[in-house]
Amino acid sequence: MRSRRKPSARIGRRPSTTREGLSAIGIELFRARGFDETSVDQIAEAAGIARRTFFRYFPSKNAVPWGDFDGHLEQMRAHLDALPGHVPLAEALTSALLDFNTFPESEAALHRDRMDLILRVPALQAYSVVMYEGWRRVIAEYVARRVGAAADDHFPRTVGYLVLGVAMAAYEQWLADDSLALPELLSAGMRALYSGLDAAVPSLDGPDASPSSKKAALQ
Repeated sequence: MRSRRKPSARIGRRPSTTREGLSAIGIELFRARGFDETSVDQIAEAAGIARRTFFRYFPSKNAVPWGDFDGHLEQMRAHLDALPGHVPLAEALTSALLDFNTFPESEAALHRDRMDLILRVPALQAYSVVMYEGWRRVIAEYVARRVGAAADDHFPRTVGYLVLGVAMAAYEQWLADDSLALPELLSAGMRALYSGLDAAVPSLDGPDASPSSKKAALQ
């Protein structure tokens, strides 16, 4: 339910307001009230800003969980651009993936809530497709430069989808089991990507083998 309280005439953009800060406030409200039940007006009120000011930071409520995603994409692009040309492609992409998904331990709970919303709220799925395209584009452009192709060529495009798949699988596993470390999941996924599926299949006696896979092998 939207608030009926009229905004104060003094409400405006606070000097300390940032896209990430506003995102954190929105995520807190989404977790407490539900995404569909939370309005832009409620987010703005909780942040102490006017509704019109909210739209200076985000084009819609659907963008709120993503925070300063464009800024993070620029950081990933800069990270890739700064890598020496002799670094193997798979190693460069792993480095960028880990850097992009590194956050302070103090922000782990917020980031978990953020990704839970992005991956599991039906209303956000269509918007997520647009955001994922931008992420894949950064990867594809880097790969294209490395191999002398265009970003829209099949190989760079495929690598963009593959690396995004590694990230998505890692986050789904991380959300399902909070005892797991996200960097280790990301690294394991990238090893499977660049070593090949046959080489990456866990040994039935190894630490990565699940009880279900051992049982299936015996049937």
